[in-house]
Amino acid sequence: MVTLVGVRGNFVDALKELVELEFDTVEAYEVAIDRLKDPEYKITLGQFRDDHKRHISELTSLLIKHDVQPPLGHSMGKHWVTIGKVVIANLNGGDKAILLAIKVNKIDTNTTYARMKERPDAWNDARDIIECGLQDEQRHQKWLEAH
Repeated sequence: MVTLVGVRGNFVDALKELVELEFDTVEAYEVAIDRLKDPEYKITLGQFRDDHKRHISELTSLLIKHDVQPPLGHSMGKHWVTIGKVVIANLNGGDKAILLAIKVNKIDTNTTYARMKERPDAWNDARDIIECGLQDEQRHQKWLEAH
């Protein structure tokens, strides 16, 4: 699924959607970790999940700093699509299929961070946080592609 997160509305709305996407991503990782058999995969995906938890914390703090109420959880629309891919993959193919489902979800997070980085209305104090998130996403993607 191609995401529209990061392109609609103003920067505040896009940033709030990004936080919701991060909540979705954390949950997808937790679902994947629970279903994986390979201990190395579990450890690595746990580290990636923790990166996403850090993203939520940093983005939430940024929103609060700008007097914006941050989202407190996942998006209603994309939530089931995001974790559903992992659950279905587990039914059909084990660890490799689960990693593939996470990789497919990763396309959305990579795309979103790249879009957020290019937004002309981005707050100056958001740019480093977004860049760091994009670098994490690219690192995760490389690992998933290698496995």
